[in-house]
Amino acid sequence: MITTRTRRGVATLAVLAMSGLGLAACADDSSSDGSSNSAGGEAPGAGQPECAQLEQFGDLTGTTVSVYTSILPPEQQAQEDSYKVFTECTGAKVDYEGSDQFETQLVVRVKAGNAPDIAYIPQPGLLKTVVSSGSVVEAPQAVADNVDEFFGEDWKSYGTVDGKFYAAPLGANVKSFVWYSPKMFSDNGWEVPQTWDDMLKISDEMVDMGIKPWCAGIESGEATGWPATDWLEDAVLREQGADYYDQWVNHEVAFDDAGVADSLDLVGGILKNDDYVNGGFGDVKSIATTAFQDGGLPILDGDCGMHRQASFYAAQWPEGTTVAEDGDVFAFYLPTTNEDNGKPVLGGGEFVAAFDDRPEVQAFQTYLSSDVWANEKAKATPGGGWVSANTGLDINNLKSPIDKLSAETLQDPEAVFRFDGSDQMPSAVGAGSFWKEMTAWITGESTSDALKNIEESWPAS
Repeated sequence: MITTRTRRGVATLAVLAMSGLGLAACADDSSSDGSSNSAGGEAPGAGQPECAQLEQFGDLTGTTVSVYTSILPPEQQAQEDSYKVFTECTGAKVDYEGSDQFETQLVVRVKAGNAPDIAYIPQPGLLKTVVSSGSVVEAPQAVADNVDEFFGEDWKSYGTVDGKFYAAPLGANVKSFVWYSPKMFSDNGWEVPQTWDDMLKISDEMVDMGIKPWCAGIESGEATGWPATDWLEDAVLREQGADYYDQWVNHEVAFDDAGVADSLDLVGGILKNDDYVNGGFGDVKSIATTAFQDGGLPILDGDCGMHRQASFYAAQWPEGTTVAEDGDVFAFYLPTTNEDNGKPVLGGGEFVAAFDDRPEVQAFQTYLSSDVWANEKAKATPGGGWVSANTGLDINNLKSPIDKLSAETLQDPEAVFRFDGSDQMPSAVGAGSFWKEMTAWITGESTSDALKNIEESWPAS
């Protein structure tokens, strides 16, 4: 699951940083300058429209591209099925290998001189660390061209390190969602709120009816607290704007700056409000001991009205639950608070990094960055659970209503996308003090103390 991969991945950043010298020693001296290589000859799929972007790589019959990823069954099958067009167009094969120890084992393999051709890296911070080792080659021009055409500048920036573009986006998720019961809303005449104040007005009406409007859970084992970091990141984006968010993530604004404190207090207006939480579980403190997987389930019993969680939470609803606009549960966009800051969207995703620049590797990179692959992947995922920020993706090829809503949100020209902040911060903060202090904040610590403690934990260099 995306969340599990993401949280575990951040926790390994420190390991990667410590391994930097070893990785550098294994750097490939033949790093690409961004130009594309060719095997020569005519590509097997020459003349077919879906192969147009791959013809430049020639006939790749007899070659193999190795892919290393944390995407495991059942998602793995859809990934492999989506490579059929690539094989038919180029003649090359793809050797897929998934691992639940991806982040750690990737480092081990690179140090041992056994790096894969391609790795799907789920955090910009992890990508930067690996790139700093000198092991990753620049993306070929064809990939850069695809990303310029099909993705926003913000997405390209997450695959760029020190001004050089390395990794195109792959899959994506949307975190700025609130799950709810369409029937509860309909029965009470509530429209999906368009502003934060509208959302609080509905919350107050639920309170008057004896319903706890919000339910939440931030327990996640060693990663307990991460759902609360997403709440704060969404609030900073809405209250302070994207530029401020970037400065905060990069520590150009102190973690305990007044703007961050105001944003956390905005979150506290919901999560630390005894009248609002924690439907189906208990008091405010119960949020800290409720597993994030269970956090939204009381919606199904009418014990709570809303639950802020990402698109991937669709996988948590029990079998038989209809996830649709007219179903048992669905989601709406977490409303804005300040029109001057546009339509912020918090999310995550994976990036395709290459450790070799052979023609077949560059061809596979190019395919994955194209609109052709995005649509093939959507068709290969009939059960839903996948989406991309690729604007060439035809939303009609997505089967799940929540996937369609996610794609519409990502492709909205008004959207101001930002990647999960804690995934970009140093691991001591993003996978350490941020989680810990948000948990302490939920159980009673003040806003000022929580933010001050995180600020003091930020590494000196």
